[in-house]
Amino acid sequence: MSPIFDYLKYDDAKIAVIGLGYVGLPLAIEFAKIRPVVGFDINSKRIIDLRQGIDITLEIEKDEFTNLDVNFTTELTDIQDCKIFIVTVPTPIDEKKLPNLQPLISATKLISSILKADDLVIYESTVYPGTTEDICGKILETESGLTINKDFYLGYSPERVNPGDKTHRIPNIIKVTSGSNAEAAEAVDGLYSSIVSAGTFKAKSIKVAEAAKVIENTQRDLNIALMNELSLIFELLDIETQDVLEAASTKWNFLNFSPGLVGGHCIGVDPYYLTYKAQQVGYEPEIILSGRRLNDGMSKYIAKKFIDKLDQENMHILEPKILIMGITFKENCPDTRNSKVLDIILELKDVGMNVEIFDPWVPADSLLSQNELTLIDQPKNDYYDGIILAVGHEKFLNMGAIEIKKFAKKKHIFFDLKSIFPPDQSDFRL
Repeated sequence: MSPIFDYLKYDDAKIAVIGLGYVGLPLAIEFAKIRPVVGFDINSKRIIDLRQGIDITLEIEKDEFTNLDVNFTTELTDIQDCKIFIVTVPTPIDEKKLPNLQPLISATKLISSILKADDLVIYESTVYPGTTEDICGKILETESGLTINKDFYLGYSPERVNPGDKTHRIPNIIKVTSGSNAEAAEAVDGLYSSIVSAGTFKAKSIKVAEAAKVIENTQRDLNIALMNELSLIFELLDIETQDVLEAASTKWNFLNFSPGLVGGHCIGVDPYYLTYKAQQVGYEPEIILSGRRLNDGMSKYIAKKFIDKLDQENMHILEPKILIMGITFKENCPDTRNSKVLDIILELKDVGMNVEIFDPWVPADSLLSQNELTLIDQPKNDYYDGIILAVGHEKFLNMGAIEIKKFAKKKHIFFDLKSIFPPDQSDFRL
């Protein structure tokens, strides 16, 4: 039997989690409840915060940092004696919407410099099929001089983190696992089974696990794209989209999706990984890219509707004051990555509008200063010519439309992009 099974039997098998963001930190915390963990990140400020029990992503509460066998570090020497390495770095896209694997490659090279016999390297980052073995595996072999399935092992277990969701967490989400051979697959599955009470699903291969992850978000992206297109059609037909969806959802097999902005680190990014690989092997995706174009274009559509509505109401004001309520990519979390609300703001600023942003979840220093965004602590009363409710934070829902409209002048435009309030309380809803 491989030595890999020997050390996975014991609680003192030390794990290194590389990357301590929305994915890596919760994973490190779960494993640290039962075995030694070293959480590694190149962001020194992040490490200082975590050592004090502070998580700016708000995924982990301060009291969850207690009674754990965990060391947070930026030092490579602190992870060199680990036997298991789990990579949870981001896999974004570049300005051309092509996969940017640089964070993944950098993490892989870092591990290769300390890789030892019988080590296990597991990747959780979302990638296109073949990345783990064909790119990361080859880097590990080339730079360490070791051989996969002879000297060390590979695994892939895609993350299923939902930022801001306190219900669906690592222990109660089924975990897909895979390995570079049968022994590695068994080891990876056993490892995650120790912290995931919901159970695991052992995929047939690493490529199958990679593909499963990337299509989860692609499927969701396409379903939302369909709803967005329906919303555009119903707007022209003067039909309330939410009324149509309410009626259609009475059928038992109607899928529960709604129109909206598609941002974040997964749904708005992952489909491009799949289409990139498809194009590499000679297939030109049609449906996936069409859905992406439609979803990516919703911010511009909304901004144009807002500008047109101001014109229709004869509100020809020099530098009209606009309030944007919410800039995160989803409700009740501080995550602004790839937020499509930002695209709306930039469109409005391009035509000379004075835009202020109110989002109680987002600290002022988290926004991009080069975009000259103004994040305010509290909106002014009777001040704004237009309000766009862009994110459905619970605080906004509890305020109600009447209280929100007190921020606006008597004559104003109010867009409810989340369809939180009844149609007669807003000038536009998706």
